[in-house]
Amino acid sequence: MSKIEKTEEQWKQELDSETYRVTRQAGTEAAFSGKYWDLKAAGMYKCVACGEALFSSETKYDSGSGWPSFYAPAKEGVVGENDDQSHGMIRTEVVCKKCDSHLGHVFPDGPPETGLRYCINSASLQFDESDGESAEES
Repeated sequence: MSKIEKTEEQWKQELDSETYRVTRQAGTEAAFSGKYWDLKAAGMYKCVACGEALFSSETKYDSGSGWPSFYAPAKEGVVGENDDQSHGMIRTEVVCKKCDSHLGHVFPDGPPETGLRYCINSASLQFDESDGESAEES
């Protein structure tokens, strides 16, 4: 995977203000406000900034958190993790490995498949219903 590197000015020109705030400034959208938190269609959730396939609808589940939740990325190596000690909490930030966009956080309270809950901002994602390819097929 080749890394995408852009200046902050380039990102500001390409992304709308909310998407920039979430993906480039590690912002968070309000619970139950994002367009994908309750979406049940089959397809692929891609990085809104670079188009990398990140999460399949096959691993999406209703965590009750108000954000799209997945128990695994679409394939190994597409997301990275960083320590996040902001807001007086200790969490694990999830980023797109291709462009370093902030996606959300991962928690160890997910379903039995992996025990993980990738809690992802809708503003970080672009849903592609035509790309129903599963992680095993990629």
